[in-house]
Amino acid sequence: MTDETQTQPYNPALRESATFGRDVIHEIQRAAETGIYDIRGWGAKRKVPHFDDLLFLGASMSRYPLEGYREKCETEVVLGTRHARKPVVISTPVTIAGMSFGALSAQAKEALGRGASEIGTSTTTGDGGMTPEERGQSSRLVYQYLPSRYGMNPDDLRKADAIEVVLGQGAKPGGGGMLLGQKISERVAGMRTLPQGIDQRSACRHPDWTGPDDLAIKIAELREITDWQVPIYVKIGATRTYYDVKLAVKAGADVIVLDGMQGGTAATQDVFIEHVGIPTMAAIPQATQALQEMGLHREVQLIVSGGIRNGADVAKAIALGADAVAIGTAALIALGDNHPRYAEEYQKLGSAAGFYDDFQDGKCPAGISTQDPELSQRLDPVAAGKRLANYLRVLTLEAQTLARACGKSHLHHLEPEDLVALNVEAAAMARVPLAGTNWVPGQGGY
Repeated sequence: MTDETQTQPYNPALRESATFGRDVIHEIQRAAETGIYDIRGWGAKRKVPHFDDLLFLGASMSRYPLEGYREKCETEVVLGTRHARKPVVISTPVTIAGMSFGALSAQAKEALGRGASEIGTSTTTGDGGMTPEERGQSSRLVYQYLPSRYGMNPDDLRKADAIEVVLGQGAKPGGGGMLLGQKISERVAGMRTLPQGIDQRSACRHPDWTGPDDLAIKIAELREITDWQVPIYVKIGATRTYYDVKLAVKAGADVIVLDGMQGGTAATQDVFIEHVGIPTMAAIPQATQALQEMGLHREVQLIVSGGIRNGADVAKAIALGADAVAIGTAALIALGDNHPRYAEEYQKLGSAAGFYDDFQDGKCPAGISTQDPELSQRLDPVAAGKRLANYLRVLTLEAQTLARACGKSHLHHLEPEDLVALNVEAAAMARVPLAGTNWVPGQGGY
C-alpha cells in the first residue's frame, strides 16, 4: 500500500473487489504494458494454513512440565544414520538451506557458514558449486547435486560432509532455477561454465535419469565416489509428498529434505511461486506417514523447510514428525536483508524495507543477493555470521522452552498429541484435533 493510498480519506461508497484487488489490477496493467511475466524472489505471499494455526497443549495436571533451569531438554540431531559411516551430527535441529553462490554474494555465503558453525549446525551449497569461503568457514557443509550440474566437481563432492540430491524446491516444484545476466559475474560464469552476463535457466529435471530406479543407481554412484562415508539426502518440493518420500527412501536416501510452498527462491515466475505446491504444514504428516509405514521414521531423517520463522515453528514441525528444519529466507533476514538501515535505497528501487523481493536484479542494498562488488562489500561476513548465530540460538531456546512446557526432555519427544488446531483446515492438514474437541477432520471423533 502506498503512502498516497494510506492518506486518502475513507469513502464508504468505494468498495474494493475481493477478486480484482489493487495488486491484481496492478499486475494486469504491468503484464499488458510489458508482455513479460513477473519474476521475483522470496516465496509465496498468499496466506495459507501455517504453523500459527496450531497451538501446544502445555502441561498442567495430566502432564508434568520440566524445570527450565535445572532439567535438560536435549537438541542434538544425528543425520544419515541409515547408511553413512560418518553421519552429520548437529547441536540444534535448525540447519541452513541451500542457497547458491550467484544468487548470493561470496560474503553472504561465508557469513552463513560462520553463523552455522558457531552453534554447531550445517549449511548447504546451493546451485553453482562450492566456494572456498563457504567450505573454509563451514564445519558441516552439505553439497547440493542439482539437475543443472553447474559447478559440479567430484573433488568438491569428496570434501562435503553430506550430499543433497535436489529433485525439487518448495517455491517451484517441477521447475528449474533462474539466474539473470546481471548476476552472472566473471567468477560465477567461470564456476558454472557459462557466458558472462547472459541469463541462465537451470534444468527442471536431472539429465541422466527418468525415475526412481535411475535415482537408486545415481545414489549408489555417489556413495562409491565418497566411499560410503557421507549421508545422501534427497530434496523434494512438497506436492505428492506421500508417494515421493516412499520412492526416495526406496532409492536409498539417508535423509529426506521436504520443502513446502512457503520456501523462498532467488528468482522464478510469480505464478509458479503462488500456485504450485502445498503448504509446509500439510506436507509433514504425509511424509511422516510414509516413513512410519516403511518402519523407518527417525531412522531415515526428515528435514523440513518452507516458512520457518521462530522456535514455535521449529517445535511444531518436529511435533508433526520432522527431525530437523532448514531455514533460508529467515537466515538472510538475520544477515541483514530488508533492514530499515537501507530504507532510502529500497525506496529508490521502488520497494521498501520489509518488502524487497527483487533478488533477481542483483541490486540488493544489503550486499546479500548481489554480485556487485561495491554492494557486496557492505556485508561484513564476521558481523553477519554473529547475527545469524544469535538468531539460531534464539530459535533453539524457544523450541526448548515449548518442549519443556510439554514435559519433554528432547525435542524429538514432541508429538502430534501435544498439538491442537485453531481451525478446521489446519486440523485436517496437520491431522491434529480442533481445539476444544477430539475431532480430527476425516478421522471421526466429536
